[in-house]
Amino acid sequence: DTHHPPYDHRHRHNHARRSFAAHSAAVDTHTMTTPLSQEEDQTSFPSEDPFGLVKTELGAISARMRTAVTSDIPALKTAAEYFFRSGSEGKRVRPTVLLLMASALGEKNTGRPAAGDDTNGVTQGVTSGVTQENDHQPDHAPAHETPSSVRRKQQRLAEVTELIHVASLLHDDVIDGSATRRGLRALNLEVGNKLAILAGDFLLARSSVTLASLKNVEVIELLSRVLEHLVTGEVMQMTADGESLKSWDHYKKKTYLKTASLIANSSKAVAILGGHGEATAELAYDYGKHLGLAFQYTDDVLDFTGSGSILGKPTLGDLREGIATAPVLFASEEFPGLTPLVARRFKNQGDVEQAAFWVRASAGVDKTKALARRHALLASQAVDAMPRVSGGDEQEQRKQAQCRRALKELARVAVERIK
Repeated sequence: DTHHPPYDHRHRHNHARRSFAAHSAAVDTHTMTTPLSQEEDQTSFPSEDPFGLVKTELGAISARMRTAVTSDIPALKTAAEYFFRSGSEGKRVRPTVLLLMASALGEKNTGRPAAGDDTNGVTQGVTSGVTQENDHQPDHAPAHETPSSVRRKQQRLAEVTELIHVASLLHDDVIDGSATRRGLRALNLEVGNKLAILAGDFLLARSSVTLASLKNVEVIELLSRVLEHLVTGEVMQMTADGESLKSWDHYKKKTYLKTASLIANSSKAVAILGGHGEATAELAYDYGKHLGLAFQYTDDVLDFTGSGSILGKPTLGDLREGIATAPVLFASEEFPGLTPLVARRFKNQGDVEQAAFWVRASAGVDKTKALARRHALLASQAVDAMPRVSGGDEQEQRKQAQCRRALKELARVAVERIK
């Protein structure tokens, strides 16, 4: 399985972790939350291998996606398959989150009259969080055919989410003029901008057919809203005036729309497909939102501190594209000279280098790390707030508990990764 790097179990030990508490207090004015206690820091992120728990099932979904993106038109087939070939698929974080969320919540057994996921904080009438044997096998049913089981529907949703994500990457690379993606030449350089855009459109079309097969209006509405958010966020980024570029409100809204909305709304959709009520679905949404924000703020940090060879793309890319991210906005509070550079999108000669110098000389990177860690903790707290599981045998309950720990571990991984 090449979807993710080997899991490092050294993170089990407290001494191998950086303190979430130590980095949180500096950003209270921006997060509007209280600092983490040391006890929260030590207990909120238990160790579990999130990717290993769903490795086989994720492989089945990946195999289905490789089939889903084929076309009779050779040029379109080559372009659409570019990031679905074995070895170029990325970590598949979003499908991993959704599979873990599905297992962490379990399936609601609507056949039990007393079922109700919000009764005294206990999820009652829940069936197995463990997938059936055949659910680990690739789903060869046509995209328009409605899956027969809840788990298959949740797998289809994971497929839809990844197709939307990859389509957005193809479009973003054209808009940004990117040269690399996932360590490879960007598709737009391989096949040209027009075909890269059409390949992204093709993936969205395929995802729409699969989404419609779920025959759940609420889920379809949620994922349709995600598509609107992706476009809105990109337009906000492209057309912002100087005042908006300096605004934290503008930056946070754009970040949610471009990054966090997809995983937030798809996490909620997984809960809905599992038969859970609004309260549990909202907790799933909260987890996805805060995880997505933690990932993005960490990306902002890595653009200044990471290695281009490890990241698979050049560093300082955001500055070169005229984008002021969280480290820049924090740094501008210490170095007011940054503000006019932000307003003119770093387009003058030497602007990128000067901005990078000021960011590195400021507390901007550390404060952004703290902001990411605060959202990681909020994601972990959303998992803790999920109703306790009642029903099912001991193995099922153990699996559900494992997957909840894995969701919390993903929140930690989001902010301690180097790529």
